[in-house]
Order: sequence, then structure tokens, then C-alpha cells
Amino acid sequence: MTAAPTESAVVDNVAKDLFIGGQWRKATGGRTMPVHDPSTGKVLCEVADAAPEDGMAALDAAVAAQPSWAKYPPRERGEILRRAFQLIIDRTEELALLMTLEMGKPLVESRAEVAYAAEFFRWFSEEAVRIEGGYAVAPNGKGRFLIHRQPVGPALLITPWNFPMAMGTRKLGPAIAAGCTSVIKPAEQTPLSMLALAEILAEAGLPDGVVNVVTTSDAGGVMEPLIRDGRARKLSFTGSTEVGRKLLEQCADKVLRTSMELGGNAPFIVFDDADLDTAVEGAMLAKLRNIGEACTAANRFYVQRGVADEFARRLTERMAAQPIGRGTEEGVVIGPLVDEAAVEKVDMLVADAVERGAKVLTGGAPLDGPGHFYPPTVLSDVPQGARLAREEIFGPVAPIHVFDTEEEVVAKANDTEYGLVSYVFTQDIDRALRVCEALETGMVGLNQGIVSNPAAPFGGVKQSGIGREGGTVGIDEFLETKYIAIAVK
Repeated sequence: MTAAPTESAVVDNVAKDLFIGGQWRKATGGRTMPVHDPSTGKVLCEVADAAPEDGMAALDAAVAAQPSWAKYPPRERGEILRRAFQLIIDRTEELALLMTLEMGKPLVESRAEVAYAAEFFRWFSEEAVRIEGGYAVAPNGKGRFLIHRQPVGPALLITPWNFPMAMGTRKLGPAIAAGCTSVIKPAEQTPLSMLALAEILAEAGLPDGVVNVVTTSDAGGVMEPLIRDGRARKLSFTGSTEVGRKLLEQCADKVLRTSMELGGNAPFIVFDDADLDTAVEGAMLAKLRNIGEACTAANRFYVQRGVADEFARRLTERMAAQPIGRGTEEGVVIGPLVDEAAVEKVDMLVADAVERGAKVLTGGAPLDGPGHFYPPTVLSDVPQGARLAREEIFGPVAPIHVFDTEEEVVAKANDTEYGLVSYVFTQDIDRALRVCEALETGMVGLNQGIVSNPAAPFGGVKQSGIGREGGTVGIDEFLETKYIAIAVK
């Protein structure tokens, strides 16, 4: 039996440098930045801290590799992804431990993310050979239309800290499958999972320069010059709406193709005919997955008056019973938030709601001691004017609002600038269809608390984003359509 990996071993074994042109290299001036364990606050290691010239070197490598990679046979691109999928699965335990150490989520969730991340590579390995075009006779019969799909070109990929491996594979999978080279910048808090992924891709046979990884504490200083350079033709970003708006402004200068997966403010609607056991279970998944640090996390719980008290009682009982601790400990369900700023934001939002009249049913204050811990919290009697009714919480807090009618709850659910996902619990099929169609979100979970699936299109409307990731449309974000007109005599 293979021994379980140790914390020091998984950290020591991962590369700490920049990955540019197939080579590991130091940052300019040998600059490094610390990676912290959010459960203790201690430094795990130091990794390269790229300067703007390092980012430009990565773009140079991606541009140089683009022509040959675009011509690479689709089957071979797919086989590289398939090998990388298997390598990820084979290394689940070490990759999960690495993720838990840098991000904080419990090991059981890290293992689930590793499997989820790997699945994007398997899915897009199959999509690589299904890039379709078209051939048609012109309406007047005097010509032919040839429709050709080609890679967009070098892509800039920016990933968040909350799903440090899956957000990487969700962008790299379609880029690689479509024939696009890339420069990818992981979040400052969680660079290790991406560096491990770069090692896996190299081992799987990815040619030099196709994927370049730049870790940096100066995201704007490194990435903005690459966006404004003009040689990159695509930007895919996952993060806050605020940052997404700034990136869209930068992309406008060179008219880059963009994919934006931004913030969320997900409503979780429970009608009085819902199966409460199913609804509470769905609420636990939708709220506590990733410690609530997910754009898909349920942010506003709307419960119909007839079942509001019972739902609140059951949810409070479940939330209060969740074991809290370091993610590496057996049985832990709630790990730390990613950093102290995250704790301060959650605490501020809860305090604002309480000042406006909300009642704390469990939790409600940060935990003392080392690490960045905030307990599962349930609030009742939350007024619609509370900040957490409009702002993304990104923590394990469930604010409960009571409603009376279907029309009322749909109006409240849609009263937000965001439109990523919503959750609906009802046993009435007519109501289910009416409400799902009326909700202004890109995704809906009907009687279930998780919607993410590599085989389905992930994305939002309004200020939650542009474009879709995953599913059969995910690769389209990295393809251009070329129309060739053919004269026929």
C-alpha cells in the first residue's frame, strides 16, 4: 500500500518557479512571494513573484508556439488532455492535500475538486475532435459556403483562489482542445495547485510554450500590459464583478474576445409544498460547499411563510452541528476562510444585518485562535435592505427571508445586478417551470443544491458574466468562425 503523502512532501515536491516556454525559471530579480496556510496563518513556502517583464516573456512564448499548436492534429491534442486527466486522477491524494494546505477547504472537498478538475480535461479531450464547420450551396445556386472553425489565438487566463485547480482546467481544457496557446495567472493566495498542474501537462506531452504559468503578487501590473499588447486575442477571467469590469475596459482597446465568470447573489427559494428534507439537504450543499466561498453559493434564502419556521429550525440544527477545524483533520466539514480580509467582510455583513433587525440563530461571530475561521451562521428576520441581501457573502452564512406569494419571491430574487444561479424547491411541476423560466439567472438548480458539471454550460447573465464554460459550447469560446466563399461556374 502506498503511504499517504505528508504535508511537507507535497509542498516540497511542487515547482516554485515560473513556467515559461516549457522551462522553469526564476522571476526577474529572484523575487518571491509567500504562500500561507489559512488554517494557521503560517507560511507554507515561497514561490516566484513575476514582474511585468516576466509576463511579457510568457506572452512571447505563447505567441511563438501558436502557429504550430494551431496545426496540431485534434486527436493528438485530445490525447494529451486524456493523459493529463489520468495523471490528475492517479495523484488525487497529493493534489488534494496540496489544495487543502493552500486554500483551507477540508480534504473531502479537495478530493472532490480534483475529480471535478480532471473531468474538464477528459470532457475537452473528447471535444477536440468534434470541432465542426459547414458546407452549403448559396441560395442562388451560383456559389458555395465553406464554414471553418479556427483557434482564436493566444489566450490570457486568470483564475481565482476558491477552486484553484478546477478553474484552471475549466479554462485550459477548451483552450488546449481548440488549439490555443495561453498564459495563465493563478490567484496570489493559491498558486501551488496551478504549478502542479503545469508539471502534469508537461509530463502528459504538452509542447513547450502552449501553456505558460505566471505567479505574481502584482496581478494588474503583470496582466494589463499583456491585455493591451494586442498579440493575445482572448481573455478568460473568473473573479469579482468589480475586477471584471476593469478588465473589460482594458480588453476594449484591442477588442479582445472575452469570457467573464463574475460574482453571484444566488437566491434559494423554498415553497411551502417542497420536500423539506430535500430542501435542507440542498441548502447545506448550496451554502456550505467550499465553506461558502463560491460564486454559486446560496446567498439569499427565501422561504414561504408556511414552512419558514420549520425550515429555519432544521437548517440551524444542521449548520450548528458541522465540525470546524483544519481541513487536514479527519471529519472536518468547515475549514478556514482564505484570509483575514475574508473573515472581516463576512463579519461586517452579519453585523450590518443584525443592526437592521436580523436574529442570529447560530454562529454570528469569528472564532478565536489561529487561522481564519468563521462558524456556520443562520440569520432569521433578515430585512431586504441588509447589505448581505445585495452583496456576495463568500462565507458560511445563511440569511433567511420570508415570502408569501410566487410573484413576490420572483421579483425579490431578480432584484439584483447579478444573475449567475438560483435554486428552487417545489413539488409542483407547473410552478417549477414558471419560476425557473422567470428567474433571471444563467443556471437553475431545481430541487438540488449543486449545478456545476463539466458536461453542462456554466455561466451567468446580467453582471454575473459573459459566455459559458463547459458543455458542448465551452470550446466555442476559444474558436473563431471563418466563412470562405467559393465561386462555382
